[in-house]
Amino acid sequence: MDGLIFDGWDHVRRTLVIGVLAYLALVALLRLSGKRTLSKMNAFDFVVTVALGSTLATILLDSGVSLVEGVTALALLVALQFVVTWTSVRWPWLKRAVTGEPTLLLHRGRLLGDAMRRARVTEEEIRAAARQAGSGALTEIDAVVLETDGTISVVATAREEGRVRLPGLRVDPPA
Repeated sequence: MDGLIFDGWDHVRRTLVIGVLAYLALVALLRLSGKRTLSKMNAFDFVVTVALGSTLATILLDSGVSLVEGVTALALLVALQFVVTWTSVRWPWLKRAVTGEPTLLLHRGRLLGDAMRRARVTEEEIRAAARQAGSGALTEIDAVVLETDGTISVVATAREEGRVRLPGLRVDPPA
């Protein structure tokens, strides 16, 4: 029970000093690596962001982890993120392996049942996304896309210009 609520001022001082230094190191690493490091463009980016937060928490709270070890771990995560995203831009096969591809769930007002089942998305979720985008009826929508980051995009029909083109998306025949 000893140390359950208060373990002494040494631990508090360590947390304050290491916390400030680790935070400054993380900010410097993120500034050096660029905006892409903390983007949420896909699930891979999300995992790296969570890993950075978890690593920072470990540095702050685990006295068995030195500042140098913690900053090294942060730098490793940032460097790996940089390498993966840099190579993904140059090698499309790696990009597909890391991020996946967007999934078309509705095309020209018609739900694509097979794609919805594979993506585990219900009709109600698509209707909710349509309402959030300001569309009342699915027939008013050219496309609903499950993006690689898990968000659902709604492309309304362009009334004056005809149908919207969807480059980069494979249109499977309706189920």
